[in-house]
Amino acid sequence: MSTPNRLAVKLKPVAETAVKKGHPWVFSNSIERINKEGKAGDLAIIFDQRRNKPFAFGLFDPYSPIRIKIIHNKGPIKIDEEFFKNKIYQAYSVRKPLLLKDVNAYRLLFGENDGMPGLIVDIYNKVGVVKVYSAIWFPYIETLLKPIVGVSGVEALIIRWSRIVQSLEVPYKEGEVIFGELKNSQIKFTEYGVHFETDVVLGHKTGFFLDHRENRRKIGAMAKGKSVLDVFSYTGGFSTHALFGGAKEVTSMDISKQALELAKRNAALNKHSGVHNIIAGDAFEELEKLTRENKKYDIVIIDPPSFAKNEQEIFIAKKKYEQLAELGAELTKSNGTLLLASCSSRITMKDLLNAHQETFKRLRVNYTIVETTTHDIDHPIGFEEGAYLKSVYYKIR
Repeated sequence: MSTPNRLAVKLKPVAETAVKKGHPWVFSNSIERINKEGKAGDLAIIFDQRRNKPFAFGLFDPYSPIRIKIIHNKGPIKIDEEFFKNKIYQAYSVRKPLLLKDVNAYRLLFGENDGMPGLIVDIYNKVGVVKVYSAIWFPYIETLLKPIVGVSGVEALIIRWSRIVQSLEVPYKEGEVIFGELKNSQIKFTEYGVHFETDVVLGHKTGFFLDHRENRRKIGAMAKGKSVLDVFSYTGGFSTHALFGGAKEVTSMDISKQALELAKRNAALNKHSGVHNIIAGDAFEELEKLTRENKKYDIVIIDPPSFAKNEQEIFIAKKKYEQLAELGAELTKSNGTLLLASCSSRITMKDLLNAHQETFKRLRVNYTIVETTTHDIDHPIGFEEGAYLKSVYYKIR
């Protein structure tokens, strides 16, 4: 492990209280004093205002308004290879129950929620993808390899950078193999006995959206003999589970023709007798077309990308969720299931429910909330902003 500088830091009182309560971010304007200029990955030792003793440790990020990302907030500790190894092994212990369920793809590290801010590690069978969202990890990557490989048993590790980090001088190329060998970037994996394939080098983010795993299982379990519409389907996670579960007809809808080709391939990896239809186009426009054609489905899944990436987009995001609730209700058969999801961290479950229910009230839709769900266990929630995924199952009467 390279030895970054150590910085002595004092925070403004409000920020100090927030860190003591477990919040993992310190913004630049929350720093009251720092003893020297920091570089990416320098260890920030945060001292208590009153007793002048260290109570938290973070990594310094000169490229982000979140200037210090907290890795430990429970008093003095030695930050070394053993510290990071313990974090990784602790994270693995939380995920272990998944691996007993015919699942071999999971999120090993979920950033701030596992005390490793700005760092994601997803495992797909025998290949791991390390996705880095902050330059704070540049000095530590080699240190992390051994425990990641040791706990997960992967035969290869790929590194991928966020767009912002790619603009910096990175220590490895995007998609480079940093451990082992990778002959083919298209990796097959299993989720509750359902087979998938993803491209770990070219796929979006790390290649697949693992967070909806349990929701996909639920849809598969209720799909027998049903017609299913999977909107914003990407590579067909819900569609493939529905077909495997015995759906008679599944329609995958996405704007990306490339993603839909993968959806067809994923469905074909599994035995099924259902018809798999594809609709390529803008979801709002295509859903409008289906309503004009009086199409109805037993199960409708609408899982859009994030509509609110900043505070300014929240109002528009709520309007889009209302619009999708209206279209979804119109396309769901009587006594059918409508699953509406959001992955916008700035939209709370309460916001989402309000958007749906105001829409249903206006349209006089008779509905019952069957269930609300959040992340699967490999996406633990460690702080408020970490709770991005919300899903609501409605029975439409």
